[in-house]
Amino acid sequence: MSARTTAHRITLGLWLAVALSLLGWIFVGYSWPLCAAAVILLLTPLRGLIQGNRYTYAWTTLVAIPYLMIALTELLVNPLARWATGASLLLIFAWFCSLVAFLRFARVPPG
Repeated sequence: MSARTTAHRITLGLWLAVALSLLGWIFVGYSWPLCAAAVILLLTPLRGLIQGNRYTYAWTTLVAIPYLMIALTELLVNPLARWATGASLLLIFAWFCSLVAFLRFARVPPG
């Protein structure tokens, strides 16, 4: 199995884990419409991620950054939700790293 295929599978698995962790915020007191909206926004790049479209992987790195900022902020200011936001923060960061890894392995050779 190539590194590109491995990175592709890891990225899709982490996408699912991030979506489930954001839904898990409901159990620590966040409103379900807010959590659902966060997950619905994650659906935007899903088709391109499944297809392995390099361009989608590139702009999805920009989609991950606000999720990182929100999770980091909640981790610092909300002591009751630290376990949920901490887990989400780790998953979002791993997802971001897997997106970058896929882009690195899917480079088009020059010439």
